[in-house]
Amino acid sequence: MPNNLAAVVLAAEGEHNPVVPIWQEIVIGLIAFGVLCFILMKFVFPRMEQTFQARVDAIEGGIKRAEAAQAEAGQLLEQYKQQLAEARTEAARIRDEARADAAGIREEAATRAREESDRIITAGREALAGERASIVRELRSELGALSVELASRIVGEALADEARRRGTVERFLDELGDAPTATGSKR
Repeated sequence: MPNNLAAVVLAAEGEHNPVVPIWQEIVIGLIAFGVLCFILMKFVFPRMEQTFQARVDAIEGGIKRAEAAQAEAGQLLEQYKQQLAEARTEAARIRDEARADAAGIREEAATRAREESDRIITAGREALAGERASIVRELRSELGALSVELASRIVGEALADEARRRGTVERFLDELGDAPTATGSKR
């Protein structure tokens, strides 16, 4: 048995207890951890901080640019609304001017039509007066000729002499011109 005990003790010394760490591994782990922390703090974290700050600046700059663009868009919208209002005002003014021009043109056309109508009526009256005078002259001469013929039949004397005939006709017509008012009131 003694051999057995020695084998157990030797086996116990050669085997390592997994609960108790080896001190050399602890030292190497601490040195590696320290070097890793130094490298991270010296090189990696500042780079990460720079990258993070660049992203923050980019985001804030983008927000500022977006706000500026939105403000500019708002100004452009207000300018557009103002121009639209001015255009509507101008269109209303042009429409009112067109209506006034149309009313003026209508009034001018009506005035011209009235003037033309008056001119035509005046010309018609003048033509009518000329025709009437011409008809009156014709009727006088025919009436004179008929009167002379009738008078010569009644009187039995020939009124062949032109001068006598004309004088008789003129005298008769003058008496006839005064007579219608007197004879018209008797009838």
